[in-house]
Amino acid sequence: MISGSVERITYYNQENGYTVLRLRPDRGQNVVGLNLEGLLTVIGNFPELSPGEHLQLGGDYATHPKHGLQFKANVCEKLLPVTEGGIERYLGSGLIKGIGPQLAKRIVRHFKSATMEIIEHDPQRLREVPGIGVDRTDKIITAWEEQKSVKEIMLFLHDHHVSTNLAVKIYKAYGDNALTVVKENPYQLEQDIYGVGFKTADRIAQNLGLPQDHPARIEAGVVFAINEMVNEGHVYSPQNQLAERAEALLEVDADLVRNSFVRLAAIDRIRTEAFTSSSTQADGAAYQIAENTPGYGEPMVYLTPFYHSEKGVAARLQGLLSHPVRAWQQSLGFESSDLSEEQKAALRIAVTHPVSILTGGPGTGKTTCLKALIEILEVKSLAYALASPTGRAAKRLSEATGRPASTIHRLLGFSPDGGFQYHENHPLKVDFLIVDEASMLDLLLTYHLLRALRPGTQVLFVGDVDQLPSVGAGDVLRDIIESDIVPVARLKTIFRQSYDSQIVTNAHMINHGQMPRFSKAPDGDFFLFPAEDAESAAKWIVDLVTTRIPENFGLDPVRDIQVLAPLYRGAAGVDALNVCLQANLNPPDPKKSEHRLFGTLFRVGDKVMQIRNNYDKDVFNGDIGFIVNIDPIEQNLSVLMDGSRQVVYDFNETDELVLAYAVSVHKSQGSEFPAIVMPVLTQHYVMLQRNLLYTAITRAAQRCVLVGNSKALRIAISNNKVAKRFSNLAERLKNPQLAQQKSLLSY
Repeated sequence: MISGSVERITYYNQENGYTVLRLRPDRGQNVVGLNLEGLLTVIGNFPELSPGEHLQLGGDYATHPKHGLQFKANVCEKLLPVTEGGIERYLGSGLIKGIGPQLAKRIVRHFKSATMEIIEHDPQRLREVPGIGVDRTDKIITAWEEQKSVKEIMLFLHDHHVSTNLAVKIYKAYGDNALTVVKENPYQLEQDIYGVGFKTADRIAQNLGLPQDHPARIEAGVVFAINEMVNEGHVYSPQNQLAERAEALLEVDADLVRNSFVRLAAIDRIRTEAFTSSSTQADGAAYQIAENTPGYGEPMVYLTPFYHSEKGVAARLQGLLSHPVRAWQQSLGFESSDLSEEQKAALRIAVTHPVSILTGGPGTGKTTCLKALIEILEVKSLAYALASPTGRAAKRLSEATGRPASTIHRLLGFSPDGGFQYHENHPLKVDFLIVDEASMLDLLLTYHLLRALRPGTQVLFVGDVDQLPSVGAGDVLRDIIESDIVPVARLKTIFRQSYDSQIVTNAHMINHGQMPRFSKAPDGDFFLFPAEDAESAAKWIVDLVTTRIPENFGLDPVRDIQVLAPLYRGAAGVDALNVCLQANLNPPDPKKSEHRLFGTLFRVGDKVMQIRNNYDKDVFNGDIGFIVNIDPIEQNLSVLMDGSRQVVYDFNETDELVLAYAVSVHKSQGSEFPAIVMPVLTQHYVMLQRNLLYTAITRAAQRCVLVGNSKALRIAISNNKVAKRFSNLAERLKNPQLAQQKSLLSY
């Protein structure tokens, strides 16, 4: 056994805890392999450690062909430091919230070697330290107690490669019952705690001795497999496909998986349904389903909320459509306006139908139509609301119309504790609802929105149906159009002022399967820089973002230029590009705090994106901000969102943030940037699709720069196959009986 204090951490892998550290051994030990500083290199899989922590390690020496003699530890026990220097480093390491290096020095100067005993047994005495104060003392006491509680959980979870940050989350979720929950039902973690997936929970369960065929494990695996399909955009999973996924994941017999479907249905975790070509309702009515419909003749498995939402959206749209439109359309005033005939026809549809859709590409006048419609509504003194799925899209809508617009969540008065304030029992008091960026609507959000509308409310969905579908499950706008029960106005004419933009012209050319034309003049707005491989593309992108575009067009490289990428992995993927761009646009600086969290190095000044909805903080998936402060003492960082609002994240919450110098095309939906830069390479073959390229290009307001080659562009433009998502919304809209179809609870 070797004991000593951690001098520094050389390497730490967030995924498995593999660590390389330098240890200063305690005196009086026979330790070999010390370097010139008197430090020992130690490797092993450890819980997250901090410099200054005192360890007792068991293991043996091993010789690395490159790095020489190292101590490979297989046992790690944390000890409280005993020397004044060790105590000071331990307390000042950032391990305990509220204590930094300077305060640690004052505490140890006051209590000397008795410091740890006082903090452990009589922490109120910390008030004796000059300048510490009552509030700071209370914070330190709370943090110390939490640290002690987390330590037990952390040591238990360490063997299962769960990081300290996740251990803190587990403790905060379950309190003193955390260890009991983990041991009795580790699969509960996946349901309750963001960042804990099935594989982590399963690893803990297997190490605890839970049999591979235990019903709890199989049920958790089936739900995980459905959730994976939901994350791919599907509303349900065909039973056979789900069974195959679950069998491969769980490595158990198919019958065990299928039996779990019955148990999950019995506790209402899932709902199942089967359509046939001639199903008969209880009242004797029959309806027909096309044989090429996904799920035809095979049970479809839904997570229960998605089952209710799909039926609910269909039923509520049908209810809105069945309600007569109020007679307010006489003398609307737009017939003699400067609107085109196409736009006038679109407005007539919007005002004379209970539900309608307005779609069209960039530059075709959707915003002009909205402005004219709003003026009509205001003249007629009708109550209306403007809403979009995301904050960025709502901000753009408000700027374009000059009227207040909100996210759908804010419109419905959502709060983390109370849910949606507006619903069928407390509907919105609006006569006309305009929903912009409707291609981003997912099924669950659409259901909550429609639930909040009183009978007789008119609805106009506005969006570009040729863009990528929503990030969430479903393809609502396309499904409604496909059902053919709602009138659709499609604007096709590009207006004169838009012809001056090659971005607009090329977007339409690409959408019609044609190769774009690139600018030759230096003041153009659509460029292609040649690259045959990901490495050369990445070099071009860094040069373009940091130097060429800012110098030639006067754009800020961080705030005005957004890099979009089809994939996350690879040299020209989102992850690698973020590392390169961070190093060039926001390099290390002694004046800038930085901290590595969940495997990502965050630095003051970094551009970051929220990657999940957090209703407590009022931030949503896709929101972009800038880190303005990192406080290692309070263990939090602050992000400036919307240019004015600071949002504070505890260190253990930062897995909700990613660097955003580069983002995926999907994450850019609903946004507009002065300039976008995007790699288009044959290596990205799996993601080269027309609607993805089209969506990316239409994010650019002033400049669009592609980096790649013509072959990759042709592949993308030729691939117009929209990936079909498993959804039966269109079928339910066509057949009202399907909105009432009952779930199958057994097979």
